[in-house]
Amino acid sequence: MSQSLILAQQLLRFDTINPPGNEADCMQFLADWLTQRGFDVTLSTFGENRLNLIASLPGSLPGPKLAFTGHLDTVPLGNADWQYDPFGEVVGDRLYGRGSSDMKAAVAAFAVACVTHQQAIQQGSGVVLLITGGEETGCDGAQALIDTTDLPEVGALIVGEPTSNYPVIGHKGALWLRCETRGKTAHGAMPELGINAIYLAAKALGKIQHFSPGAPHPLMKQPTINVGRIAGGLNINSVPDRTQFDVDIRSAPNLHHAAIRQQLTTLLGESVTVTTLVDLPAVLSEENQAWIQSVYQHCQALHDAPLTPRIVPYFTDASLLLPALGTPPCIILGPGEPSMAHQTDEYCLLTRLAEAETLYGAVINDWMR
Repeated sequence: MSQSLILAQQLLRFDTINPPGNEADCMQFLADWLTQRGFDVTLSTFGENRLNLIASLPGSLPGPKLAFTGHLDTVPLGNADWQYDPFGEVVGDRLYGRGSSDMKAAVAAFAVACVTHQQAIQQGSGVVLLITGGEETGCDGAQALIDTTDLPEVGALIVGEPTSNYPVIGHKGALWLRCETRGKTAHGAMPELGINAIYLAAKALGKIQHFSPGAPHPLMKQPTINVGRIAGGLNINSVPDRTQFDVDIRSAPNLHHAAIRQQLTTLLGESVTVTTLVDLPAVLSEENQAWIQSVYQHCQALHDAPLTPRIVPYFTDASLLLPALGTPPCIILGPGEPSMAHQTDEYCLLTRLAEAETLYGAVINDWMR
């Protein structure tokens, strides 16, 4: 059994479902594992039983470090029954478990790759691992890491989110808005004496359904908008005086979130109050950048067709980490199956996990030369 599989299984055994997260025990385990293998490790808290981790293997040469990032929190299991153990089970070529693809397997793969290639790292400029909690609920951990920690000098960043080991150069941004309508309560038998907040929300929702956040992007295509949650009213026989609904907008680098919010606020009018819940910019690296091309070359052997520039629609911690690190080139690259993220019976292929460990090792060796 490979070391990356062993470590991935160990990480999966910890319940880090977010909310509430509870990443502390898992993060402490990983911190101890890394410390025992020569990493300098710093843990920082961002709430009760919530931790982030920075681990570095210093090199002997000056210059920026190669960075890897991943998160240890996972989404809930969902309402459907799991056929396999959601906290880690190997069946055939699949490692099942919540977080196997998204993204504990990747964290295991790049941690083991760093240990395997520790001599090359020590002879080069070093590596740093930025491991966060709270990613699934809007990158809370990454924001806390930026706010409370001095980040190291980084020359390139690998995000281990699930891509089936296909190099991805960017992802869409996320703007989550909470919209609220306020009316006036009255008895349900005398609705003319009140102002129905649900009716106000319904009018607003009709406008949102036909709202376009902006022009399409050449690579990221059309931005999207979705109303994902609504709540209003207290009981059936009262006129509701308050309704909330949450809007999820996925954007591209050609769009500005402040402008999108202002346009939507103007469209909805004075009857709707709009507040921002999450504001994460899109990420896009230059495909022709030298390091990006070197990663492409290592990945090409794993894929039959020539590699083409790709993005993913989900967000990652790179939205916040890249600006804080000085916007180095960034690749999203992980062994997980994108289609398995957040799914019942989530799994990561063992062959992909082994490939990722080798792939990360090759990228490490290239950086240290």
